[in-house]
Amino acid sequence: MAKKVVASLQTGGKSYSKVIRSVRSEKTGAYTFKEEIVPNEKVKELLAKK
Repeated sequence: MAKKVVASLQTGGKSYSKVIRSVRSEKTGAYTFKEEIVPNEKVKELLAKK
């Protein structure tokens, strides 16, 4: 399944990256991971957000 996702991201005009961020829950204090697929131009902008 993952190979199909990666292959579909490489086709087309834009290049995409998969960004995985750790987010801390305010209730429990545990960390969860949030995955997003974004264009390469938006990666730095996305990581600058909190």
